[in-house]
Amino acid sequence: MRRLDLGERPDWREHAEQAGFGFHTLDGAPYWDESHAYAFGLDEIEAGIEAPTAELHALCLAFAERAVEDARILASLAIPEAAFDAVRASWRRRDPALYGRLDLAYGAGGPAKLLEYNADTPTALYETGAFQWLWLENSLARGRLPAGTDQFNSVHDRLVARFREIGGAVAFTCLDGAPEDRGTVAYLQDCARQAGCDTRFVPLETVALTEDGAFADALGAPLGTLFKLYPWEWMFRDPFAAHLAGTPTRFLEPPWKAVLSNKGLLAHLWAMEPGHPNLLPAFFEDDPRKAVLGSSFVRKPILAREGANVLMVRDAAVIAREDGPYGAEGHVRQGFAELPDFGGQRVLVGSWVVGDEPAGLCLRESPGLITGNRARFVPHVILD
Repeated sequence: MRRLDLGERPDWREHAEQAGFGFHTLDGAPYWDESHAYAFGLDEIEAGIEAPTAELHALCLAFAERAVEDARILASLAIPEAAFDAVRASWRRRDPALYGRLDLAYGAGGPAKLLEYNADTPTALYETGAFQWLWLENSLARGRLPAGTDQFNSVHDRLVARFREIGGAVAFTCLDGAPEDRGTVAYLQDCARQAGCDTRFVPLETVALTEDGAFADALGAPLGTLFKLYPWEWMFRDPFAAHLAGTPTRFLEPPWKAVLSNKGLLAHLWAMEPGHPNLLPAFFEDDPRKAVLGSSFVRKPILAREGANVLMVRDAAVIAREDGPYGAEGHVRQGFAELPDFGGQRVLVGSWVVGDEPAGLCLRESPGLITGNRARFVPHVILD
């Protein structure tokens, strides 16, 4: 893994606007950054990232099989008891999942290490599956990259294939005023349309319920399948939550994904497979076994987003912390894994899973030790 200083295309913003990538700049700061890229060898991709991603995802599914039948595990993951039946029923029906993103520490030496699994509402999807690929094609056409340069990126094709497997009509919802969320949902809706699905967008604020408990649009038309870019931990606490167990509506992601989309998963995975080369030691904060981590660790809220409320400690000294609104449900303590440093930028590898298959990479970088919501997206290539 190495950094390639390429310089940005002078007209990349025009390309982004033409491709529908309207959120390439957020709050006046660049989000997409193509002044450089990261290059991997093919073996790094196949053996170092793709194979561990498949193994970690399979381990997560094995954990879900156990967790949905164990009330103590569900409670430890901060899933409300009133939601247990909806979670169990969706797993027993084998409601299909669409996608997820494993965040990995990779490139500082040693095997990839799982930092967390964004299994419910991960973003950075359009820029991975579409614009990053367009950047590669255009850079090859302009001679900015050597002929034969490739990318680990089958995200788009796999999403279309997955929607084809799911089939039928799919409605999409998110908070309409969030540009990144709206862009992600618009991209997924386009993938579903390419797969032959009937699609429509329903603003989250207008979603209602029919008399028989189906989720519906503002006109009362029931939604058979609903993709929601809205986390389960929020939805479980909404007034609609009481109708989840009996609703005929099916969700993407399904309720069983709540088992995987929180940091409590990390402690359970370590308990299942202690010493696994792609896992870091992790324990719930109230577990006395956390003492084995010593004076260097990362404390994370069970439910949190974008690095909020994360605390990093090295040799008993706090080296980084982020404020935020999370932590009331508890914390996990995880072993410390250094992100690679390239010219003062820390790089986090996001490895996508579509269906149950590894599908591609996204890289985000920032000068801080904690990857937060101001991290920039940087493209990657396979260059042997």
